[in-house]
Amino acid sequence: MKSIATKTVISALALMGAVAAGPAAAEPATTTPPAAANRCIEIRDIDSSKSSDGKTMVFKMKDGRTLVNHLQGSCPDLKFFGFAWRTHSGDTKVCENEDSFNVLQSMQVCVLGKFDASDRQATNK
Repeated sequence: MKSIATKTVISALALMGAVAAGPAAAEPATTTPPAAANRCIEIRDIDSSKSSDGKTMVFKMKDGRTLVNHLQGSCPDLKFFGFAWRTHSGDTKVCENEDSFNVLQSMQVCVLGKFDASDRQATNK
């Protein structure tokens, strides 16, 4: 009697599993296109950086490129003071729309926005 009850329970569980898996397996999987990867730059490849308006940061790279970052929000103190990156231990790069930095003196937090390549080439190294 006990083995019949056990077989009934196992059969019921198997049937429930088949019913639950059935429609999902029959439906085509919907995929969403991957989001565009955020552009990242190696911190060691930055030769200099400057912000004249607190809304954009111009990075002159050691290879001669100039990258402009459109900061998320305004960082007015950035025009007057330097900054320090807020990176996780071991990080050697910073990425648009992900990383941030603190303005020295005021400790204002500024977040990187989108990077654009500038038409200007860095002439002073």
